[in-house]
Amino acid sequence: MPNNVIDEVAIQLRARRFMAEGAPTNPLNDLTAYAKAANAVVRYEALDVGESGYTMTRPDGRHIITVNSNEDAGRQRFTICHEIAHIILGLPSRHDQIPLWSLEKRDPNEIMCDIFAAELLLPHKAWLQAVPGDEPSVSVIQALAVRFDCSFHTAASRYASLATFPCALVTMDHGTIRHAARSTSLRAMSAWIAPRSSVPPESVAYQLRDRGESRTELGEVQQDAWFQDWSDSEVMNELARHSATTDSTISLLWFSEGHAPEREVDRFGKRFTDDGGLPELTGELPWPGRSKRK
Repeated sequence: MPNNVIDEVAIQLRARRFMAEGAPTNPLNDLTAYAKAANAVVRYEALDVGESGYTMTRPDGRHIITVNSNEDAGRQRFTICHEIAHIILGLPSRHDQIPLWSLEKRDPNEIMCDIFAAELLLPHKAWLQAVPGDEPSVSVIQALAVRFDCSFHTAASRYASLATFPCALVTMDHGTIRHAARSTSLRAMSAWIAPRSSVPPESVAYQLRDRGESRTELGEVQQDAWFQDWSDSEVMNELARHSATTDSTISLLWFSEGHAPEREVDRFGKRFTDDGGLPELTGELPWPGRSKRK
């Protein structure tokens, strides 16, 4: 796994600390408290298509967040939280040429701010209380998206991150993997999905894109089709959704703990390999040999 991988857990913890310092516990009603805690005000203006918003900082240190009034309410809410993330994390904006909703060639700063924003919009405790015990499905994810007034993509990513079983949400653009949000148990298994790699041909996502269909489809796929250096692979579920218009795809992957391969990793997450090692002990001493030292 690359050393420069985004530390999602650290970003989530920073967002929770921000919320604990005075932000609201129920952001479904109003995001004003978030903006106030970030020393910012929000204004709405008709912006160009694909431009969701931006932030300007005045000489007195106060931030002005401008949101595209032409976009839907859910997108506006995400934009506000995304811009707040830039302020709190101290990360410069890099989405001047790439739309906020697209992960294509996006700077890591933007992805980190997306993670922070999701934490604000879908608070940890409230989310866990709302998630049903049912298997993942289109209806489950859609109900959560409606409940928290967010996109299907945002709800699916949050679902994967906080799942109590091995689960991941893979985001793809133009047939290339851009990001994968993983549950704690999947990260503990060192299940790695490489960014900037091609969508695996065996996957449901690949098949949807290959057919050029804008639809959602559930199927089964071998685990090692997605995860690198994965052995003794069993099948897992893949719920894929593709948009032919934007050539973007997401896949929700999951399986039960009992269907995980046995893998040994060291404290750095590197997998142990059997190189023969020392010979098996037999109980017989190997010395003195037949030759004698002179």
